Amino acid sequence: MRKPIVAGNWKMNKTIAEATDLVAGIKRELSEPVDVDVVLCPPYTTLKSVGEEIKGSQIDLGAQNMHWAESGAYTGEVSASMLREVFCHYVILGHSERRQYFAETDESVNKKAKAALAAGLLPIVCVGETLEQREAGDTEKVVEAQVRGSLADLGADGMLKTVVAYEPVWAIGTGLTASPEQAQEVHAFIRGILADMVDETVAQSVRIQYGGSMKPSNAKELMGQPDIDGGLIGGAALDAKSFAEIIRAAC
Repeated sequence: MRKPIVAGNWKMNKTIAEATDLVAGIKRELSEPVDVDVVLCPPYTTLKSVGEEIKGSQIDLGAQNMHWAESGAYTGEVSASMLREVFCHYVILGHSERRQYFAETDESVNKKAKAALAAGLLPIVCVGETLEQREAGDTEKVVEAQVRGSLADLGADGMLKTVVAYEPVWAIGTGLTASPEQAQEVHAFIRGILADMVDETVAQSVRIQYGGSMKPSNAKELMGQPDIDGGLIGGAALDAKSFAEIIRAAC
């Protein structure tokens, strides 16, 4: 049985004061234990503060990106060991916004995933098609290329420590959401690719999240699908009550 995982991607939002207020609200909302892995991924500037706020709670800390190199002349970047130093457990890699605005490729995401795993971080690797690609009937072609490229050569052990997040680009921040049936279809397709890349046992153990305008009103139906193992939450993660409702829907 795969344990659900719900991660909040705060993107470029929240000052340190706002971040600690939000964490306090989430902790109040989650006063009772939940059988869900809960992850908060705030901006770099608030990682240390958020980490201190969640210490001793059921919440893990994650980052939104990292570089594949351990150190060097990479202005504006951070390494996996730097994230580990502030007690990050997870890192989001290959988010569509990184691919779109910062020219990230499957190859660079793969290098990051390997560096994350080597440092003891658990990667959340994002894949997903644009609206144009879906309308052209290319969803499976695009998603398969991203899965195979981004997760290449991780091996069974690495794959088992990796979370895949299916985020249809057309549903991120648009208010549009894939229907539960559409989302399940792609999640099952991804699981089939993982089985081909490694084996069926590993594929059945890897957690695949859905991201793309998941909110309290649709979370339960989406996460009730057999191959959807949680959510990577954007806008709704910036509200303590909404985020907690989505987490409870995953139970």
